[in-house]
Amino acid sequence: MDVKSMPATEGIKYAGSKLKLLPYILQMIQKTDAETILDGFSGTTRVSQALAKTGYQVFSNDIAAWSEVLATCYLLNKKTPAEYQGLIAHLNSVKPIDGWFTEHYGGKPNKGRAAQTDGLKKPWQIHNTRKLDAIREEIDKLSLPAVDKAVALTSLILALDEVDSTLGHFVSYLQDWSPRSYKELVLKVPRVFINEKVHKVFRRDVFDLAGDVSADLAYFDPPYGSNNEKMPPSRVRYASYYHLWTTICLNDKPKLFGKAKRREDTSDVVAGSVFEEFRRNGDGKLIAVEAIERLIKAANARWILLSYSSGGRATAEELNEVLTNSGRILDFVEVDYKKNVMAEMKWTNQWLRDSAQPHREFLFLIEKK
Repeated sequence: MDVKSMPATEGIKYAGSKLKLLPYILQMIQKTDAETILDGFSGTTRVSQALAKTGYQVFSNDIAAWSEVLATCYLLNKKTPAEYQGLIAHLNSVKPIDGWFTEHYGGKPNKGRAAQTDGLKKPWQIHNTRKLDAIREEIDKLSLPAVDKAVALTSLILALDEVDSTLGHFVSYLQDWSPRSYKELVLKVPRVFINEKVHKVFRRDVFDLAGDVSADLAYFDPPYGSNNEKMPPSRVRYASYYHLWTTICLNDKPKLFGKAKRREDTSDVVAGSVFEEFRRNGDGKLIAVEAIERLIKAANARWILLSYSSGGRATAEELNEVLTNSGRILDFVEVDYKKNVMAEMKWTNQWLRDSAQPHREFLFLIEKK
């Protein structure tokens, strides 16, 4: 499947986005007889959206509350975009207010500088956080059905993503206001589509879910930690990077800490992903690699499609051993992000050599033993 024939998807700025990989992911899946697919780490749900639009039955899962909202919006929708126009127009019309989000995340332009009187930089300008406060409160007041509420929240998230002053995450903010942060927050109807298949959306630990859900194929894209030995990665990178989307979805006004005002439940001591773990176990094996092997074995699926980044914690040799022990490797694709090209290669030492090069993404199609 080439890029031109790819179904349109929608999402936020995201460090783990698979937008450029979508054509290759679909090409590899089409080499199997799969009809049902588990997207175990759905993130912004671009992969789930593309799979659903291509005709597969999708089981979308992620532990993030905001990912569950996006998946509910796109995968469980049964209405046309026009049927949401009235709701979105109403939300755009609510009067701005000073609320919790403005108190913590709204800043005044201050001659182009994002640093405020409290010494902290902010992700949004105050004229947009005041609209955020009003719209978020109105969404709760409307007591909407689950899918309608997910559509409203998705619309709000997408609109906020267009006027932020960040590099695409919420662990630090730009020193100077970005040009887009001066724009007005305007909600639009998400690119929803009527789903003919009965998809399912989960927010569960992937290990708990893997054995419970039976699918023909499982696509796994775990949040690999960096392999930079001089700068050990945060084990909560994805939980912390997108903490504000979680707060907007839950509207729970959590306790905050740090200069970026992160949620307390994203601190290193209470949240983490085993796939971002940089330590080794008692046998000297990377805990992250051990987790990949355990997940592949736990999956109730005939085929596994695994994404791996050259910047990941696992070494090529260690990952190679896991994959060859887990089943038969049917296909292998390397994508050079910098050149934006794909190269299909045989399962040889070429993969082991190229894995050390930056900007590489690898896709492995495995038939389990």
